[in-house]
Formats: sequence, structure tokens, C-alpha cells
Amino acid sequence: MAEILAETPAVHPTEAIVIRLTRLTDTSLIVHWFTETHGLVKTVAKGARRPKSPFAGQLDLFFGGEITFSQARRGDLHTLREVAIRDWREGLRLHYDSTLLAAYCCQLMESAVEPEHSEPGFYDLLKRALDHFSSAPPSLRALRHFETELARLLGVFHHQYQAEISLRDALGLLPPSRGALLGRLSSAGDFRSSEPKIHE
Repeated sequence: MAEILAETPAVHPTEAIVIRLTRLTDTSLIVHWFTETHGLVKTVAKGARRPKSPFAGQLDLFFGGEITFSQARRGDLHTLREVAIRDWREGLRLHYDSTLLAAYCCQLMESAVEPEHSEPGFYDLLKRALDHFSSAPPSLRALRHFETELARLLGVFHHQYQAEISLRDALGLLPPSRGALLGRLSSAGDFRSSEPKIHE
């Protein structure tokens, strides 16, 4: 009995957000999650690309809810067992700049935290940011506020410098999508400067 228990992979339930999707085979996906209790996690969603898969319609960028995954015996690619999506964030698909802003924040967060390390404060920041981007127009102010809050969580924020500089010093290169995103938001005009901050 002890040997059987030892061979049974651990099963973990957690709140999670889809931050990246990668095609694995014709029928399966690798889903990159930012989870509340396990940080960055990679799972294989077997058969997710099949029309009758239980994962059909459940896996897309920025979706959030509760997942259950089985821990891999070797390596860092775990097996997705169940998904219950609650936060669809349809607003992020209504405006291309909103999609770009959300993707940039996910990329930045992915570069800022260690894989499979619990970071509930970082998870909360990303969740609040995506919820805000889904309900408010994209803006430079929102981008900069996210960067400032991330710098604070990392302990590198300095009031004399823009958060961008502090993050570059701490992380190295920022995601390359930032330049194009800044150009799009600047060309649109940051006339939304009176919008609320990402809700605490």
C-alpha cells in the first residue's frame, strides 16, 4: 500500500490565470498559468484541441478560475485535470490595445517571478490589473501604474526614478512588446488620465 501511495502523483487545486498557450500536438496544449498558491505553473491539457474535450472553450488567454493539476513525477510539465473558469474577461477582446496591454503585463510578470514559487501578492496584482483592463480603456497611465506596483512588490521601487528604470535594473530587458505598446497608446493620446487606478 505504501508503494502505491508513493507512486500516486500529488493533486493540487488552485486559483489560476492563463498567461500563455503553446501547441503541443494536434490535439493537446501546454497551458502556462499564474496560480495563487504555486506561482508560475506549466500544464499539459491532453486532448484540449478536440471539439468534445472537457477543456473546450475553457482555455484562452487571460481566463481565470479554479484548476486542478497532477504534479509531474519528473520535470515541470504537470497534467491539467479540471478547469472551472469564472473570469472570462471579454472586455480584453473588444480592443486590440487592451489585449496587447494585458499580454505585456503577463509577460512582465512571468519574467519577474520564479517558477513554482508561491507569490500571492503578485497573483493579486495581475488579477486586479486584468480585471481593470477588461472594464476600462487601455492607457499609458494604467501601464505605468502596473509597472510601479510590480516594482514595489519586488522591492526595487525608488521615488526618484520611473518604475521602468527600476524594473530594467532588476530584471534586465523588459518584454520587447513594450515599445510597440507605448507607441500605440501614445498615438491614441492619453486622454484617459482621469481614469481610476487598478483597484486595491
